[in-house]
Amino acid sequence: MSDDLQQANLTTKMLEQLVLDKISTCYQQAEQRLNRTFPRPIINFKQRGKAAGSARLQTNELRFNPILLQENQQHFITHTVPHEVAHLLTYQLYGRTKPHGKEWQQIMNQIFDLVAKTTHQYDVASVKGKTFTYACQCTDHQLTIRRHNKIIRDNIKYICRLCKKSLTIKY
Repeated sequence: MSDDLQQANLTTKMLEQLVLDKISTCYQQAEQRLNRTFPRPIINFKQRGKAAGSARLQTNELRFNPILLQENQQHFITHTVPHEVAHLLTYQLYGRTKPHGKEWQQIMNQIFDLVAKTTHQYDVASVKGKTFTYACQCTDHQLTIRRHNKIIRDNIKYICRLCKKSLTIKY
């Protein structure tokens, strides 16, 4: 896999296949070390926003962000893929637990031989959505389009954590 990833721009299909191969490897490792089988997940490349990936526990589904995969090929496959697989394995072994709790960390450390990091450090400039500037009495705040729409549509109020005043749109 490393040789393949050293090529500068792999096609989307090639990267997706490397992710699928890594998922397969992760499951094989887990099955060998835990001496049991696990159902294989549904996999798609439709994750949006700043999240590199997500695991949907009840539906046994893995979602990956194709843009962050393309921009962070080696690290994404080496770290993000096992991170998400570990969530599904944790759920199948222990049921509901804290998302990055001791059970998940144990799988990352002992099954995948990786440091259990809870968040990625990828540059998200290319996937960051539109923001709106709101102000309180002490500073400006950048709110996502989702929060902005909730304010407009649902009349939701957001409060500054520092000055405790309501945020208002800044035109």
